[in-house]
Amino acid sequence: MIKMIIKVLALSNQNPAVTSEVQRDCVTDSNQSLPSLPTTPTVVVLLCGCAQLVRLHMLRPSTPSKPHAQAQLPVAKPHRHRRRRRHRVPSLPNCPTPMRRRHPPPSLPMAAHLPQTLPTLLLLLLLTTAAQASAAAAADSEREALLSFKAAVTSDPGGLLRAWTPTSPSHCRWPGITCSPAGSVTSLTLPATPTHHLSGALSPSLAALRRLRVLALPSHALAGALPPAIWTLRRLHTLDLSGNRLRGEIPRTLPCAALRTLSLAHNALTGSLPAALGSLPALRRLSLAANRLGGAIPDALGALRGLRLLDLSGNLLVGGIPRSLANCTNLQSLVLSSNLLDDVIPPEIGRLPNLRALDVSRNSLSGPIPPELGDCAQLSVLVLSNPYILADGRLNDGDVEDFNYFQGGIPAPIAALPKLRVLWAPRATLEGELPANWTSCQSLEMVNLGENLLSGGIPRGLLDCGHLKFLNLSSNKFTGSVDPSLPVPCMDVFDVSGNRLSGSIPAFLSRGCPSPRLLPFDDLVSEYTSFFAYQAIAGFVSSSGVMATDLTSYHSFARNNFTGTVASLPIAAEKLGMQGAYAFLADGNDLAGELQPGLFDKCSNSSRGFIVDVSNNLITGGIPAEIGLLCRSLVVLGVAGNRLSGLIPASIGQLDYLIRLDLSRNQLGGEIPASVKKLPHLELLSLSHNLLNGTIPDDINQLHSLKVLDLSSNLLAGEIPRALADLANLTDLFLDNNKLTGEIPAELANVASLTKFNVSFNNLSGPVPTNSSAVGCDSVIGNPLLQSCHMYTLMVPSAGQQGRGLNSNDNDTAPVDTQNQGDSSSFNAIEIASITSATAIVAVLLALIVLFIYTRKCVPCMSARSSGRREVIIFQEIGVPITYETVVRATGTFNASNCIGSGGFGATYKAEISPGVLVAIKRLSVGRFQGAQQFHAEIKTLGRLRHPNLVTLVGYHLGESEMFLIYNYLPGGNLERFIQERSKRPVGWKRLHKIALDIAKALAYLHDTCVPRILHRDVKPNNILLDTNHNAYLSDFGLARLLGNSETHATTGVAGTFGYVAPEYAMTCRVSDKADVYSYGVVLMELISDKKALDPSFSPYGNGFNIVAWACMLLRQGRGREFFVDGLWDVGPHDDLIEVLHLAVMCTVESLSVRPTMKQVVQRLKQLQPPIREHR
Repeated sequence: MIKMIIKVLALSNQNPAVTSEVQRDCVTDSNQSLPSLPTTPTVVVLLCGCAQLVRLHMLRPSTPSKPHAQAQLPVAKPHRHRRRRRHRVPSLPNCPTPMRRRHPPPSLPMAAHLPQTLPTLLLLLLLTTAAQASAAAAADSEREALLSFKAAVTSDPGGLLRAWTPTSPSHCRWPGITCSPAGSVTSLTLPATPTHHLSGALSPSLAALRRLRVLALPSHALAGALPPAIWTLRRLHTLDLSGNRLRGEIPRTLPCAALRTLSLAHNALTGSLPAALGSLPALRRLSLAANRLGGAIPDALGALRGLRLLDLSGNLLVGGIPRSLANCTNLQSLVLSSNLLDDVIPPEIGRLPNLRALDVSRNSLSGPIPPELGDCAQLSVLVLSNPYILADGRLNDGDVEDFNYFQGGIPAPIAALPKLRVLWAPRATLEGELPANWTSCQSLEMVNLGENLLSGGIPRGLLDCGHLKFLNLSSNKFTGSVDPSLPVPCMDVFDVSGNRLSGSIPAFLSRGCPSPRLLPFDDLVSEYTSFFAYQAIAGFVSSSGVMATDLTSYHSFARNNFTGTVASLPIAAEKLGMQGAYAFLADGNDLAGELQPGLFDKCSNSSRGFIVDVSNNLITGGIPAEIGLLCRSLVVLGVAGNRLSGLIPASIGQLDYLIRLDLSRNQLGGEIPASVKKLPHLELLSLSHNLLNGTIPDDINQLHSLKVLDLSSNLLAGEIPRALADLANLTDLFLDNNKLTGEIPAELANVASLTKFNVSFNNLSGPVPTNSSAVGCDSVIGNPLLQSCHMYTLMVPSAGQQGRGLNSNDNDTAPVDTQNQGDSSSFNAIEIASITSATAIVAVLLALIVLFIYTRKCVPCMSARSSGRREVIIFQEIGVPITYETVVRATGTFNASNCIGSGGFGATYKAEISPGVLVAIKRLSVGRFQGAQQFHAEIKTLGRLRHPNLVTLVGYHLGESEMFLIYNYLPGGNLERFIQERSKRPVGWKRLHKIALDIAKALAYLHDTCVPRILHRDVKPNNILLDTNHNAYLSDFGLARLLGNSETHATTGVAGTFGYVAPEYAMTCRVSDKADVYSYGVVLMELISDKKALDPSFSPYGNGFNIVAWACMLLRQGRGREFFVDGLWDVGPHDDLIEVLHLAVMCTVESLSVRPTMKQVVQRLKQLQPPIREHR
């Protein structure tokens, strides 16, 4: 065929005498099978060329020639050509206009041309047939590829591919398919909807669509490997497979150089980012978010000069942010959040003139915020940290806990950015004062700088931010007053809680709120503002317990030093009319006066909910009698901890939407109004610590939604209503410290939801219900007429008694037989007296022994009275004032009964500074430091440390005869107790991994971020505390340097504890950060095994009784599974568990050069992190 085409094309310059040879070739080739030719522009050119050849042969005169002689073409004379008229030849469609002779030779008879034109006509017919056959073959091939794609789909509930059938006339008409005019598939686009989505695999047959330009299958449920053949589609400019479940790696080479959009976000891709991504010159959008990609961000991405979007968030990327990204001068969005990035924010980012959004939150970045970011004139969104993670509308901080730890404050150039709309940097360890100049903030909408160390006053420059609708400055150290000119009434969120602000809560100047700005539907900034607003509101609801799921606006002045009264709420009436619930919070201040009706004057404008909390103030007077008429839409009313008196008004029963009513800790008297039963949505009713009398209403069972009922510490009499058992949702019931009589209703044992129960210190009689896990002896004490209480709460149920019997460990204790109660519990007076006397004597002896021990260990022989200054220095506000006197009183003058532990640096006491506010007091021995000035300097360094896995140092006191440190209290105990009690309940790998990672991050922070760096020198389970969610916190950091080594818990002569001390430290007393790494490795071994650091069973393996030798032996012999605690190997990922054990062994090797740093330990643990729940 090729030979024939070449000869045909040569006819225009050769003698027609070759016609016979061409004819023979044509005849020869016509008997052969012709190969399929693709329908490309080349074929069109060939056909058009053949058409021109036909015209040329029709116009060329016949010249006799000798056989095998070269043909001689006649040369036309120019003057002849000019005298001849034109001869028009019809042209084929889509062909270039043929070259025309101006003076063609005179026409000859058709018979004269036939011998010359016949081969050409035959060739034209042959090529046309071949082209048609090739096009049909290509179409069939593409149809088969699409049908193969459909065959790999296992589920199509919405029928997206229902029309894709082999019998349909043309695949170009199938839904989602777009073809070129020549019939080639150029686009396959099938976006998913909630009801229309595909499941199955992604077929590699799509690579047969060689002319495909767009492949978009976002938000389906396609799983399996990402076919490598997809990357061979050289014409592909859009590849969007985001929101699926595809796995695999991005190949090292990428032939698809035409790619403009590459979106593989929200899949399960692994491996690292190939440098070949930088060789895609046309790339404009690169989104690989929410995968499990690791390694470093390649510098080669800086070669993508046309890149506009780079989203690598939600991966496992390590290292720093490449400075080469500054070369991507067209970059508009740079999203690197939720990775493992460290180092600093490169100042070179300020060279991106088109940058609109920068999000580096949830990493491990440090250093100052570069002022060069102020050169990004288009910057609208700046997200430096974001501790809020939501799952199912609730705050969940357990998946990714990394935060950035910056030094310094907000640079003034950032506050002057003219287009800045979102500044988001909560919990970022920022300090100093805010910039005073915000004159360019006309675009600013959201500012979140909560939970930092910022001080000074709230800058007046914020008055110029006319569109500011979200301002969170909570939990800082701001002082001064709140300017009444701030546009608070028009803000959705204004939160200054947890500061040191004073003065009165102003009656903000009323002015009209600006109309919402009309923004493009796909505006990137609007996506951030709406998402952050939802995050913050939902997080506030979750943490504050306001029980209002439709909350859309709140103003919080809580936990400050505000005085005066609140005459009216700071919310614009038009804002209430256009949104959901509104919350006003001013608890924990010094507000005085009476409860003003003005607090509810705007309530009628809110149709969806109104929340008012002014608890823990100095408010006097009574509750307005007309409150039920003032605010029918009230959902939460909190006035606990004030000085209210009088009666609870009956109109309170008209608050139809009330969910939470807390009037506790006041001086309210009278009876509980019967109208309370009319509150159908009430979930919490707390009237405790008042002077209420009368009885508990019998019809209280009409509160069907009630979950918490607290009537404790009143003067209530009568019997406990049996109707309480009808409250199917009741979880907490507190009736203690009243004057109740009668029996405890046995029906309460049938309330399955009941978990907390207390009727202590009443005048109850009769038996104690035995079949309720909520009822125990400690919940019924102080009722002298109550029948004997056997320790039911100490019994462990067994399977033999329907889940409520005894465990084999407590076989000697049996429940009371209520039918034979008289026989088993009827003691005479002598027996009772004897038992009571013996019990008292034993109790006294035990108390004396305990007191003697704690006197020697917990309470040093020194007076609690300070003869010097009694000043308490506070680093972190906790919402209530802390003085020397309150600490001494809360600890009972450091009474042994409040001692919760004793370590190498002193005894620790539990102290309730205020009702519900607990702290831990570590009492230090006077004389343990060289001088007061050095102590103050060292302790202030520790007070500035902020890390989510360090126990917070709240403050300290240093006197001549007394010194103590104040820490936040953690109720979960220490890691040693957790390990000991682990056998009682199963603990999953994810929780153990989280504890290990928390400790490692705290140590890495002390070693690598703190200036000067801090070495712990006594890492052990006792110094690792847990909260109720099993988040781990490192304690006693810095104390070895602060107090010296002379009285540490170690018996080695160095700071540390046997079993955890690194060998080089024990032998040379030379300490380094690698000594902490060794101690951490031992703790990690204890965490994943059921062994302690020192155990005699380890002696056969060398190195004394240490766990390290045992772990090394098991790893060498391939018996690693024997190391892990029972059950962990069965449920955990075996490879990851062995890797963690190997990491622990590496931490304990003798060679310091081989021992990793804590930073490397953190990175390795994060790479072994259990999979995070899928969010789709």
